Amino acid sequence: MIQIVIAGIVGFVISVLSTPGLISYFHRRDMGQEIREDGPKSHAHKRGTPTMGGIAILLAVTGGYLAAGLWSAVAGSSATQVFNASGLIVLGLTLSLGLVGFADDGIKLFFKRNLGLNKTAKLVAQLAIALVFGLLLVRFPDDRGVTPGSTALSFVRDLDAVDFAAPGGVIGTVVFLIFVYIFLAAWSNAVNLTDGLDGLAAGTTALVMGAYTAITFWQYHHSCAAAPGPGCYEVRDPLALAVLAAAGMGAVLGFLWWNASPAKIFMGDTGSLALGGLVAGLSVTSRTELLMVLIGGLFVAEAASVVIQVVSFRTTGKRVFRMAPFHHHFENGGWAETTVVVRFWVVTAIAACLGLALFFGEWLSLAGGSLS
Repeated sequence: MIQIVIAGIVGFVISVLSTPGLISYFHRRDMGQEIREDGPKSHAHKRGTPTMGGIAILLAVTGGYLAAGLWSAVAGSSATQVFNASGLIVLGLTLSLGLVGFADDGIKLFFKRNLGLNKTAKLVAQLAIALVFGLLLVRFPDDRGVTPGSTALSFVRDLDAVDFAAPGGVIGTVVFLIFVYIFLAAWSNAVNLTDGLDGLAAGTTALVMGAYTAITFWQYHHSCAAAPGPGCYEVRDPLALAVLAAAGMGAVLGFLWWNASPAKIFMGDTGSLALGGLVAGLSVTSRTELLMVLIGGLFVAEAASVVIQVVSFRTTGKRVFRMAPFHHHFENGGWAETTVVVRFWVVTAIAACLGLALFFGEWLSLAGGSLS
């Protein structure tokens, strides 16, 4: 438990203290965010606001994770409880997607281009990362043969009836990797689309990470490796996942201190793509891919609104929303930016509570006991 607390505190401290340095650096060099010409008119005053604040988030997540592992080693516990296959794979995924976002933001800022990486470059980078991530997921079995991830789709546990590698051989591997790519691209882009209002993506991610800290800690407390029995969880390294979720929560809360309206800095693609990777990685390695769709339902709705808008306009010439992603729909309908953000946080909190209720309810139905 103490490792989780340390990860969250260190993540928050690093983020809240390092972000002002980034704000100062970009202000001194007059490097700021460009605003969409077709965006809400109320956003015009944000032009020039520093971006790439995701650098602080990446430093904070990494620092929180490392601090928790080092504390385990110093305190006499095994550092491998934190520094293990699942933890390192998910952290590597987060940092890799963060680097893609960093390249995108960097091209815009340092080379004074309105557009960063083109769509093809982004998709190729995400494809390469997804292939490596997917292959690593099914390697590194522990003493019981449990790997960081599995080829089966999961809700609260693996659904053996939906195994993407069921065809076997090369075909099964290809089908599984295609699923990983689609899943990873969907989550990273969904979080990226949500990052359109001051504090929206950071606050939403904090709530999602809080829910996953509880979920993965519960999996650690009821792991089949330590306490086999009804309702136990076949998750390879749940404590490492809880540490990463706590570090992520601390990191985005520290960043939110400066990103809340009126934002002093934006996270940019550096932060949003990385956080999308963290969301995807935690859901796959904790065997809760479909549950994450509920807990992170706001991210899903934001991405879906863009798809609906594009399909509707191309097929009928009409728009369903005033503007997509649909947080702009409410802004253009007269809601204040802070009203949209806070209400969307409330929606996310409700979704997280429903997800936790389903998670713990499933455990109670199998274990037949109380939440202890």
